[in-house]
Amino acid sequence: MGIKGLMKFLQEAAPKAVREVDGQQAYTGRVVAIDASMCLYQFLIMIRENRSGSYNNLTNEEGQVTSHIIGMLTRTIKLMESGIKPVYVFDGKPPELKLNELDARRQKRDEASANLQAAVEAGDSEQILKSTKATVRVTREQNEETKRLLRLMGVPVVEAPSEAEATCAALCRDGKVYAAATEDADCLTFGTKILIRNLMAAESQKKQILEVSLERALQQLNISMDQFIDFCILSGCDYCDTLKGVGPSTAIKLLVQHGSLEKVLEVLGPEKVPQNFRYQAAREFFKECEAVDTSKVDFKFEDPDCEGLTKFLVEECSFSKERVDRYLERLRNSKSRAKQRPLDSFFGAPKIEIKEGDKFDPTKKRSAAKAAAKAGSGKRKAPGAAGGAPKRARA
Repeated sequence: MGIKGLMKFLQEAAPKAVREVDGQQAYTGRVVAIDASMCLYQFLIMIRENRSGSYNNLTNEEGQVTSHIIGMLTRTIKLMESGIKPVYVFDGKPPELKLNELDARRQKRDEASANLQAAVEAGDSEQILKSTKATVRVTREQNEETKRLLRLMGVPVVEAPSEAEATCAALCRDGKVYAAATEDADCLTFGTKILIRNLMAAESQKKQILEVSLERALQQLNISMDQFIDFCILSGCDYCDTLKGVGPSTAIKLLVQHGSLEKVLEVLGPEKVPQNFRYQAAREFFKECEAVDTSKVDFKFEDPDCEGLTKFLVEECSFSKERVDRYLERLRNSKSRAKQRPLDSFFGAPKIEIKEGDKFDPTKKRSAAKAAAKAGSGKRKAPGAAGGAPKRARA
């Protein structure tokens, strides 16, 4: 889930922190940490066939799912053709704080499985597709297969000790990568300097790539990082229960009005605070940002193992040899693009000034805040880009 409603709130309340990006080419020459677990989940949901009317994942000759393989292979090649140097970060052991959230997700999958069975019996194709997607989970085997694929491609793989987005944030915070790419907005709560959204979205989804600056968000919201963490916890996160009826807009007002999360809870009273609202533990978890030791990280982008890739994709994944040869040619050609310098090394990074009048005022009426956000969130192009409105990203 990440942080409930955070991206929409930032676009409205801190529009100067959110930048629309022309496309993947804006990150030419950049090293980007990507939440691999989130990507695999998306591939397993989106990449399906419908010849049988059951919307099943793609499989090899033995019936083993390969949607995650084709998804990761093609999207990674596309990133590299755009000059991006991807580093994939995989989830480790889930934190104890998240176990309740994971149990809730399992219950939803069980409900979806029951709905799927009923939809199949009723021949309801629309409900079959909806329920099928809701039953998706990424297995350990699929994670390991994807790591193997990426290593054969010469792409760095990082195994996080806990949440992938926390390690992505730490890598960005400590200057090991330019940005963290994930759909989980709590990567900002973990402290990533720059968050990229929709970088891995398929072209058919027509999703705008968005770049969020944590520094500008804090400046425009006029709060500290500690306050931002408490704000995110109040808004709703994965690591403690949520407060009913409290979203980002209410959370920021309560924090500004009462000064601290503790005071907010005192004012709300025990009847409005769930028993499992372990905000202190969630706060420490965000601050600790359990991640790999970034001082020991040294990413190496190797040449692809073409023979190993061919054997893996043809013999184990049942890809055609001709198709694999085309992928390998694109992969080899993409290596030269990754050596190019970032655009803003020529043109300079965009300078965005946040004036006193730009700062968010939670006492303003919501309609006025929306109007101000709309006026200040004109499309901004990537460094050095020219021409009209930003183009949609291709994936």
